[in-house]
Amino acid sequence: MSAVFVLNGPNLNLLGTRETAIYGTATLADIEAALRAQGERLQLLIDFRQSNHEGDLVDWVQEAGGKGAGIIINPGAYTHTSIALHDALKAVRPPKIEVHLSNIHARESFRRTSHVSAAVDGVIVGLGAEGYGLALDAMRRLIDKVRR
Repeated sequence: MSAVFVLNGPNLNLLGTRETAIYGTATLADIEAALRAQGERLQLLIDFRQSNHEGDLVDWVQEAGGKGAGIIINPGAYTHTSIALHDALKAVRPPKIEVHLSNIHARESFRRTSHVSAAVDGVIVGLGAEGYGLALDAMRRLIDKVRR
């Protein structure tokens, strides 16, 4: 089975307790469990990770570039600041999807710019935890398309 790396950035370990009016009540563990079950149905292995450190995310993107079939990334606040993540994502071949629980375009002005979006195949924003599942469905199609 193909492995999809699901990479999560800073403060996402606080989901379920952090600003629930914005991010919802699902925990990162809830999202991981749902994706693993969905991955089984889609015949995709899920490599699910979270870090508060930018360098970890860059290393994981590079690792996924070598052995993953796809990358789903919620870079958290690094979305708006990290040229390093942008460059790492541009440098790897697997399909890539950016996910955000909230609609970053309807929030503070500094959150409306994503340095990651230009380096990925698609972006899902504002649909809460369900956005991850939508990203995984889309990733299955992107992986199949690449293999044709």
